[in-house]
Amino acid sequence: MSSLSSKPVSELLAKWEAGDQEALRALVPLVYNELRRLAHYHLQRERPGHTLQSAALVHEAYLHLTKQEPAHFKNRAHFLAVSAQLMRQILVKYARTRRAAKRDGGHRVTWDDAITWVKNKGPDFVALDDALKGLAKLDPQQSRVVELRFFGGLTVEEASQVLGVSPATVKREWSTARVWLHHEMKRAAQA
Repeated sequence: MSSLSSKPVSELLAKWEAGDQEALRALVPLVYNELRRLAHYHLQRERPGHTLQSAALVHEAYLHLTKQEPAHFKNRAHFLAVSAQLMRQILVKYARTRRAAKRDGGHRVTWDDAITWVKNKGPDFVALDDALKGLAKLDPQQSRVVELRFFGGLTVEEASQVLGVSPATVKREWSTARVWLHHEMKRAAQA
């Protein structure tokens, strides 16, 4: 995480939770670089030529935060994890919209387009989101660990702090969840 002290961030999070919208505006510059890093991390997993850029994804997540009721955040890592989850939701929504548009878009895919797409294809965020929703029904904690580690980019120690469990528990849940998700993603790809 950043070398900035988390104390001002924690204070601003508490003020925002109390209803001070200015606190959120003051908070974002303190964590902006970390949010950009998260956005970049997510977009690297997207298909080449994705129209969203890191800054746009951060700004979209910020807009979502301003439109919802302030939440309780334990600390900077927890705020970043929730922001990462918002970014994931934005990308999934974007992918679903794009997928729906492709069904009706009238664009014919040529053989060359298909070969390029297969070579450059990143993870299917819609299938991953569906698999995560299934995992959340089976084991909500494992689902949260995946969100924090994969989408939030948190370390085992940071995720354990956010969840209030031991690092060993996070490692075990992360390992089990990855195997289950791999199986579900493979099954979705074959369908």
